[in-house]
Amino acid sequence: MSAATATAPVLEGQADARITLRGHLRHTGALIRRNLLWIRQDPESMFDALLMPIVFTLLFVYVFGGSIGQALGGGQERYVQYVIPGMLAMMSMTLSQGVGTGFSQDFNSGVMDRFRSLPIGRGSVLFAKVAVELARMLFSTVILMVVAVLVGFHITHWMGLLATVGLAALFASSIMWIFLTLGVVLKNAQSVQAMGFLVLFPLQFGSSIFAPPTSMPGWLQHFTDYNPLSTLADSARALMTGGPVGHSVWLTVGWSVAITVVMAPVAIHKFRTKS
Repeated sequence: MSAATATAPVLEGQADARITLRGHLRHTGALIRRNLLWIRQDPESMFDALLMPIVFTLLFVYVFGGSIGQALGGGQERYVQYVIPGMLAMMSMTLSQGVGTGFSQDFNSGVMDRFRSLPIGRGSVLFAKVAVELARMLFSTVILMVVAVLVGFHITHWMGLLATVGLAALFASSIMWIFLTLGVVLKNAQSVQAMGFLVLFPLQFGSSIFAPPTSMPGWLQHFTDYNPLSTLADSARALMTGGPVGHSVWLTVGWSVAITVVMAPVAIHKFRTKS
């Protein structure tokens, strides 16, 4: 490793220190605009945000709704009220994976090398990615709620719905820092996607998103108790249908803050020092 290469991360850190908060915000805004323009040129990148809530809602409501609804003491209508808030939790994590794969593709295409050669805050690149992915998640949430109403979901607390969207966005933003780190560390987008699947699959199905955990084995129930997706899904149900909120909201906020505090500095450091 040459002396110039060894000192590059230090110089980048010094450059970041000289950029004011206003400069960071300006850089972040410009990069958000760039990412939105890229989506406009490549509308296929929105297919997952558009189709995922439609496909998953119809699949779980019409395939599993009758049997699980009976276990809940009702029928398909009862299951709709149960699963839709859980779907918000599922999408907050599933769509977060896209930020990691997109980040990895930008590295392999040379876009990130261009960004790192510019006098901009390194954190601005990552914050812009998170902001655009949150916008995609909000778009997907709108689609989900439209489909939910069409299949019979009743929104009884509109303020609770808004609170649920905000809570889901907070949790999603924290998970994005994990996938941003994977996007920097792993070699390609396929590796990020594979790693994401290994993480997402057990967390989603080992939770209270799709079915109540009371019928699960004891060891799995203990896992769901500490699963942040369960606390988010339970919070969404309480906020949207008027049930007791309890401590699930604070647990979700605690998970979100803890993950962000740990992973955001790691992602920014890995991005600065990646050779």
